[in-house]
Amino acid sequence: MAWHKQVTFWLGVLAAFVVAAWLLSSVLLPFVAGLALAYFLNPVTTRLENWGINRLVASLVTITLTLLLAILLMLLVVPIFGSQLAAFIQRLPEYIGKLQNMLTGEGESAAWLRNFVGDRLPSVQSGLNELVSQGATYMLTLIQGLWTGGQALLSVFSLLVITPVVAFYILNDWEHMVEKVDSWLPVRHRATIRDLARQMDRAIAGFVRGQSLVCLILGSFYAISLTMSGLNFGFVIGFVSGIITFIPYVGSLTGLVLAGGVAIVQFFPDYTMIAFVIGIFVFGQFIEGYILSPKLVGDSVGLHPVWLMFALLAFGYLLGFLGLLLAVPLAAAVGVLVRFAINRYLQSPLYTGEDEHGALPPPRLPAMPDSRIR
Repeated sequence: MAWHKQVTFWLGVLAAFVVAAWLLSSVLLPFVAGLALAYFLNPVTTRLENWGINRLVASLVTITLTLLLAILLMLLVVPIFGSQLAAFIQRLPEYIGKLQNMLTGEGESAAWLRNFVGDRLPSVQSGLNELVSQGATYMLTLIQGLWTGGQALLSVFSLLVITPVVAFYILNDWEHMVEKVDSWLPVRHRATIRDLARQMDRAIAGFVRGQSLVCLILGSFYAISLTMSGLNFGFVIGFVSGIITFIPYVGSLTGLVLAGGVAIVQFFPDYTMIAFVIGIFVFGQFIEGYILSPKLVGDSVGLHPVWLMFALLAFGYLLGFLGLLLAVPLAAAVGVLVRFAINRYLQSPLYTGEDEHGALPPPRLPAMPDSRIR
């Protein structure tokens, strides 16, 4: 098959996959979640199988323990998280109003602003009022949308029934599925495709499994630290900040802004407590950047932060929450394919200038000046 026919065929397969995912996005979520759970738990199941346990029993034990752990965490975390989130949404306009008054009002806290802007204070106050109002409206809409979507997402039927069942069957048949897909690979390019698949697996596993542990550790650290500091809504702010740490800079920045704003309203003029709350996020970023990420994620993932943020926004816009689940693995896979294509290009005649037999074209001699006597 000519190369252009192969390109046409695989582009057609890709287009069919994208169209099918878009059309079935409303029903694919529990199945994609089950596949992701099976991929996450496959190393544990394989380890149990290597210890002599039957694959079926190992899959059942892994899924059962994971489900029990998830139920335990939901019983412990969801009541606290839900109550604090509801209270935070209810009191968010009040906190924003107090923060706005502290920045632009007549009290001691706004003296620095009056000294800095002078006669332009009314226009600055008007601009800040409009900015804070728009920001508050956007944040309330975002939180309410996330809460509504989360309630639809966290349905008992989809998470506690369909997803574990799908994950169990995929875990049990994992080796057979891999062998069957491997037998479908084109014989001529089988070695290359296997190498690309191994690179994709390393990239996806390094990010998904490693970054999940980083998010869980940071979320627990932020939630416990902010709660112990006495910050209002510290648990929900810290937990959410840690969980969305997989989006570069967004999790830490979101938590810093929310926690800093609440700390200013709650503790002012106690600058020690405000600095302590901000220091929690500074320390969290330090342990993430120098300890957790190098140890758990590593440098072999190859996902640039800008590319990751684009993938999350693009797939989330196209497919909703399903797109968020698919964004990271697809971004990692596309990154591997792009690097492979660039390496092939650098070795091709298009870059080297060689002909198809490996020989360089003869150099073009410079034009000799006309030496005839005129």
